[in-house]
Amino acid sequence: MFTTNTLVRVRYAETDQMGVVYHSNYFPYFESARAESIRELGMTYADMEKAGVIMPVVEVQCRYIRPARYDDLLTIKTILKELPLHHKIEFFHEVYNEQEVLLATGKIILYFMKATSMEKTVMPETLKQHLAPYFS
Repeated sequence: MFTTNTLVRVRYAETDQMGVVYHSNYFPYFESARAESIRELGMTYADMEKAGVIMPVVEVQCRYIRPARYDDLLTIKTILKELPLHHKIEFFHEVYNEQEVLLATGKIILYFMKATSMEKTVMPETLKQHLAPYFS
């Protein structure tokens, strides 16, 4: 299993009239955390795009448990539970506040696709080599 943590500070513009993080703002938090988790492996989304592989989101889920509020420092935990063997990769997310209380959970499914043809493909070999030690 591969796990990373990314810190995000809630900005005022991300809250609603009730002072709570607006529900759709969790998805950019998840995206930032996914990008940082790949960066921790020594790669970036840009590296994959240069290699001709894109990763469109095909499914999103979020469960809201407790509110996050303006200026909260959130920890976005990103988890890969299994090494992708085909075209699909599933990221799981957990959002915690500074008191380590679970606020939300999410699951995002992306596909590996060839940028030129939009055909499904497998995970780039370089990324697989970086991830494989976490799943042995």
